[in-house]
Amino acid sequence: MTMRSCLSIVLAAGLGTRMKSDLPKVMHEIGGLPLVGHVVKALEQAGSDRISVVTGPAMSELEALVHDIAPGVSCHVQEERLGTAHAALAARPALETAAEDVLVLFGDTPLVTAETIGAVRKSLEEGADVAVLGFETRHPFGYGRLLTKNGRLVAIREEKDATDEERRITLCNSGIMGFRGSQALALLEAIGNENIKGEYYLTDAVEIANARGLTVVAVAGEEVETQGINTRAQLASCEADYQARMRRAALENGCTLLAPDTVFFSHDTHLEPDVTVEQNVVFGPGVRVSKGARIRAFSHLEGAVVGEGSVVGPYARLRPGAVLGAETRIGNFVEVKNATFAPGAKANHLSYIGDASVGSKSNIGAGTITCNYDGFLKHRTEIGAGSFVGSSSTLVAPVSLGDDVFIAAGSVITEDVPHGALAFGRARQVVKDGKAVQLKTRLKSAKEAAREAKGQSAGDAARDAKS
Repeated sequence: MTMRSCLSIVLAAGLGTRMKSDLPKVMHEIGGLPLVGHVVKALEQAGSDRISVVTGPAMSELEALVHDIAPGVSCHVQEERLGTAHAALAARPALETAAEDVLVLFGDTPLVTAETIGAVRKSLEEGADVAVLGFETRHPFGYGRLLTKNGRLVAIREEKDATDEERRITLCNSGIMGFRGSQALALLEAIGNENIKGEYYLTDAVEIANARGLTVVAVAGEEVETQGINTRAQLASCEADYQARMRRAALENGCTLLAPDTVFFSHDTHLEPDVTVEQNVVFGPGVRVSKGARIRAFSHLEGAVVGEGSVVGPYARLRPGAVLGAETRIGNFVEVKNATFAPGAKANHLSYIGDASVGSKSNIGAGTITCNYDGFLKHRTEIGAGSFVGSSSTLVAPVSLGDDVFIAAGSVITEDVPHGALAFGRARQVVKDGKAVQLKTRLKSAKEAAREAKGQSAGDAARDAKS
């Protein structure tokens, strides 16, 4: 596709009352990204060089979100909800600036792809003045039907207005439309509100364009891409379709998913070839996994980088800022947050490593924690290369361990340890011969006395009940 200038208008003004939420509908998420964010990303990938989002009044939170996702997007407010064409005209300042292609999409259709948007743009490039994205479905009830003749789109017929023959048509309207830039504003301005609701409908542009002798075509897309979201059930269904898409992409890109239906991806999850993902793994936003790594069952990763050939899990949690070098090992019930592990470092069991760095080939023993928070501020723990931290050690930050350090099991380390040193910080062990037998005898007698007293109380209660 040639690089033509393209203005895209995303209609996102709907409040989504059927979602039963204080959030605007398009701020709900699929794959960890708001619905409107998916549409904006697809438009950017399709080569749209200007994007305008139409919001409703008092939606400053939505506008801030849109600017955070794509800083170059302009926002326009539809003060009254008077239909889709009225919403598109809310972006009049953008429409008045020349563009070869003008696209109108909806912020609640997050699965539309750049390829499908590109197909609409291609039809405009090839001579269409108006292009309507349609889809084939086995269940067309409720959708507007696309009526075509000799390769042209002659009308969009709503269900309530269709004849029996027209209702048998399975090519339906997605609502997504493209306009030749030189025609867009004039067609939108020509749309009237002579209908029972007194609203301005974008679909009326088809009839107006045909009456003016313009070329109007239908472009076929996939039904799954055009689904809109109005309810929580539809949100869940769309999430399922999105996850299925992400799983297929991972498999096609050379990853192994042992139980694909149990793996959940974020919109920006990046897995390199030869990554293996076991059952019941969740990828939150911001995860990159290098080739040859293995993510074992029941692990949760977010904002993390996993190095080549590393193993994570099972039952591991990588939180934002976790960066694992090559050939690292993060084992069962280990949590890593804002910490780096140099190549070959290991934490195989039951540990929390937060706000820390672990040197290459160092080993963190089971039950070790970095005490990084003093109730007010976070502090770092630095562990050098080739060091060994024994099981059940507590490293009280800020603290630094040098290279080739050995920390004895059960230690509480509060001061820096120099290179090559052995450190331990635990209470002196005391052994008292025979005291275990005495203690067990005393505890056994106390337990038997308590059991006897309980039996007497129960007997007294039974006698009182009989009397």
